[in-house]
Amino acid sequence: MIVKRVAMLHLAGTYRRCVGASLARIRENVLDWEHLPALHGSSFAACDLIDCDADGWRVRIVNRGSERPQILKLFMAADTRDYRVLTETGPGAGSEIRVALTPLAPHATDIIVEYHVPEADPARLAVIGRGFVAIYEQLWDEDEAMMQAREAALAPRARAPMLVDFGPEAALQLPLVFDLGGGRFRLIRHHGGLVAHSLACPHWLGPLDGLVDAAGCVTCPWHGYRFDVVTGRSADGRALRLAPAPTIRCEAGRVIACA
Repeated sequence: MIVKRVAMLHLAGTYRRCVGASLARIRENVLDWEHLPALHGSSFAACDLIDCDADGWRVRIVNRGSERPQILKLFMAADTRDYRVLTETGPGAGSEIRVALTPLAPHATDIIVEYHVPEADPARLAVIGRGFVAIYEQLWDEDEAMMQAREAALAPRARAPMLVDFGPEAALQLPLVFDLGGGRFRLIRHHGGLVAHSLACPHWLGPLDGLVDAAGCVTCPWHGYRFDVVTGRSADGRALRLAPAPTIRCEAGRVIACA
């Protein structure tokens, strides 16, 4: 019988911070593998789902600047605040990221992230640990901003007027963000005309405030979903559509938006 040796893991680095988000938002974020190559595009080049089970996802991920994929497995039980991510294959195979979450307030959570690797040399551990802390500080900065924006987008909002007068067209400062009815929109100039589109991605309410590309589409920075700013339709074949945009018209030289 062949016995497979399992390398002993050693702690390479620890990262701790208070994240300005609720435990619920953090759990939601951790389970959401799909945001990894979009929100964290400077760290990850691609990420594809392999499967999911009661513990979490298994993905094939490629780090930015690398051609070698890793297979990562998330273990996050529904009844626990802690989770871990195991690198099953690829660079760093056998390593584990272990995370402990402790709520401090409704929108504040203490996190402790440990990186355990199959390496015993103290000098190598120190180098690996420094790199790990630098990467995870950036990842959590990006995640925190997303979670806070999502929390704000989910909060109830007072309804705005059903008509907005922007004033003379010649004086418009575009792009222009405005509220109308129950939504937030952006007025832009597109192909020589004025167009309004929803600023909320219908997937997770991500901000569609980036540049409009050559195809007339705007991309959500959270998951990479694309939408046509004129029709509101998904540009990548998804069963999603932007909230109906207001009608834009000119009356006596003034630009008006109405539902």
